[in-house]
Amino acid sequence: MKLPLTLAPVLLLLASCSGYQLGATKPASLERVKTVSVPMFSNATLHPRAEAIATSAVANAFVQDGTYRLAGRDRADAVLEGKLTKINYKAIRGTRLDTLLPEELANTVTLEWQLLDARDPTKVLASGKSFGTSQLFVSSNLQTARNNALPEALERAGEALVSRLANGY
Repeated sequence: MKLPLTLAPVLLLLASCSGYQLGATKPASLERVKTVSVPMFSNATLHPRAEAIATSAVANAFVQDGTYRLAGRDRADAVLEGKLTKINYKAIRGTRLDTLLPEELANTVTLEWQLLDARDPTKVLASGKSFGTSQLFVSSNLQTARNNALPEALERAGEALVSRLANGY
């Protein structure tokens, strides 16, 4: 009689975890993809060297997520081609005396991307747009403030991109 009483809590504990899955939950279309190559993104904005920051942010997001490994183009299962298409600024807060003069801005970046099969570059495995935002205070040097806020927005866009490839959403 003691054996069933001691086994009951263990069985209940195991049964409560039956819906969970350990490990990656890749979309079915990307099941065979283990390694990804991330060549330099292109830049359709007027911001200099933004493509290097975007590529670095996406590569770092892949490393942090861990679902896919990074590899060179010759050893990768898929190639991620991307383009930084927009950097938009929107006023969040204006000064108290002049509402047209912004005090705080939000910047939104847009990355367009395609995940291509490395063996057959005409086959698109996944594609989409990813967005990232950050906020900045307007100071006497607006260009420096914008340059300092851009990497954070690109990191968020990179995390959204990798989340879509690793989890399907």
